[in-house]
Amino acid sequence: MHRFKIFIDVLDIALVSFLFYRLFLLIRGTRAAHMFFGLALIMVTSIAADILGMDALNWIVSNLKTVWVIAFVIIFQPELRRALAAVGQNPLFRNVVRSTQGGPIGEIAQAAFRIAEQGLGALIVIEREAELRAIEETGTRIESRVSSEILETIFTPPTPLHDGAVLVRGNQLVAAGCILPLTMNPHLAATLGTRHRAAIGVSEETDAVVVVVSEETHTVSLAMDGKLQRDMDPAGLRALLAGLFVIQPKKKAA
Repeated sequence: MHRFKIFIDVLDIALVSFLFYRLFLLIRGTRAAHMFFGLALIMVTSIAADILGMDALNWIVSNLKTVWVIAFVIIFQPELRRALAAVGQNPLFRNVVRSTQGGPIGEIAQAAFRIAEQGLGALIVIEREAELRAIEETGTRIESRVSSEILETIFTPPTPLHDGAVLVRGNQLVAAGCILPLTMNPHLAATLGTRHRAAIGVSEETDAVVVVVSEETHTVSLAMDGKLQRDMDPAGLRALLAGLFVIQPKKKAA
């Protein structure tokens, strides 16, 4: 029984250490890193006060525990959101919440380069395993078959939805004018505009693939896994998307 208790204690310490290590990796290089060490110092002070029997300090710390939890959630909201999204994208859970993959690659690629030729900008978010319901709710529902003509029309000013992002799910264009989270990565080039930062942001938090058309440089880029592949050509974009998505043929109606 004593050996079992020792094993449980060791396992408990190992799990807590692993969780803190993963959290540190998530916030390393961000503005939240200093706050993390500040909270860690407060926790060490709380443990020391309890061991040394410093009743007054321990009383203050104990009464602030609830406030600490709320402050922790608020301060580390972007990091916690990325962590939860990463957990949901784990292969162990994907089969539970599997969504329809794929999309009309040719239509998306064609629209992207036509928009670039016209000197316009565009954001096309292609949903994969992780469902993007929260992003869908920020836009205007479209629910139409994806076609290059519809995409070009949406991103041509002065249409009211041209500044937002389009969400593609399977073979459907489900929403337009969507708002995306901006990346908090401080190491990105200062020349990147809002569209590219939004594309990187949503690709950091989900497994979505985002096609970005630059209004300034007339180039097409692809954001995936928090990284941006810039200045793509039509053949390269189609090949890359084809490797990520499998278009399922529509079933014939009975």
